Amino acid sequence: MNLHEYQAKELLKKYNVPVQEGYACSSVQEAEEAYRKIKTDTGSKFAVVKAQIHAGGRGKGTIKETGINGVKVAKSMEDVEAFAKGILGGTLVTVQTGPAGKVVNKIFVGQDMYYDGPSERQEFYLSILLDRSKGENVIMYSTEGGMSIEDVAHETPEKIFKEWVHPSGRLLGFQARKIAFNLGLSGVAFKNCVKFVTNLYDAYVGLDCSMLEINPLFKAADDKIIAVDCKMNIDDNAMIRHADLVALRDVTEEDPTEVEAGKYNLNFVKLDGNVGCMVNGAGLAMATMDMIKLSGGEPANFLDVGGTANAQTVEAGFKIIMKDPAVKAILINIFGGIVRCDRVAAGVIEAYKNMGNINIPIIVRLQGTNAEEAKKLIDESGLKVESAILLSEAADLVKKAVA
Repeated sequence: MNLHEYQAKELLKKYNVPVQEGYACSSVQEAEEAYRKIKTDTGSKFAVVKAQIHAGGRGKGTIKETGINGVKVAKSMEDVEAFAKGILGGTLVTVQTGPAGKVVNKIFVGQDMYYDGPSERQEFYLSILLDRSKGENVIMYSTEGGMSIEDVAHETPEKIFKEWVHPSGRLLGFQARKIAFNLGLSGVAFKNCVKFVTNLYDAYVGLDCSMLEINPLFKAADDKIIAVDCKMNIDDNAMIRHADLVALRDVTEEDPTEVEAGKYNLNFVKLDGNVGCMVNGAGLAMATMDMIKLSGGEPANFLDVGGTANAQTVEAGFKIIMKDPAVKAILINIFGGIVRCDRVAAGVIEAYKNMGNINIPIIVRLQGTNAEEAKKLIDESGLKVESAILLSEAADLVKKAVA
């Protein structure tokens, strides 16, 4: 589950991780009130207005309707009002959203971090995620903060450091000190960084994050170490341990068809092709998508109905796939191991009848337990459904359908 910046920062506070203070706002009036509070509470003369969407590159992205960036520095109440009006309700396009962009429903009005002080300010990069190749958590960090880490990796890979932590233990003191040292910190800033990284790692583990990114990690003029931005992803499989966090899910940021699929416990990912596919098992789904491409088509989705496919799940899958106007054919590829093929065939027939008029080719390939009986059921159903047992047969039918 992805979280917005303002949500992630509130969670980090519970782990004593210093963050840029601010307020989430849904209207211009709320933004103006937030600016007043920031001036009173922090003494900050300026404020930062940030669009809240589940995508990076907001500072360089632009609002389609107004042409302004997704992150702006406001130097007055008039600026706050203008930026709030120009961002809220607009469509923000960044390198991560694609040309379609995402609608901005909230903004974060935060304190200005460039306040005066005795020492230099610096921006760093730091993230924590799972390194699957080692089976350990890895802290990746760099002195080059405030910019795309992909650019840093490409242009100056020597400036990226990594520290691995075994998932059964905590971040050790010498590791936290090593990170602060490699970032070039000393004195009070060094001590603050050690404490920051230690608490941040505790938050990563305690919240069951799959990814936690701070960019920039900011060394303020008074040597405080602060999370100015935060991207947080919580492992969906761990949500049973975090019932209090379920309400933080923002379904408006997710693909509507994927949200609907989740209601039926279907694993669905929207793609850009022309052949819809419905499969049981992730491995078979990947092989099916490859077969579609080899047949001259392009997969329109990844849809795994699981090992207990029945008429209800098949019908739900049909409806979700049919919502895509680009789909020219649907391929159902089921391996009957846990579930019998004849039961799946009966479910396909029932779903087809319930849905009424379907004007695109439906190809059903069932293999495994009672595959022959399943093919007979479909062939004798009188419906416009073509059946196959071999994968090569299904591939030929897909090729014909998209030709």
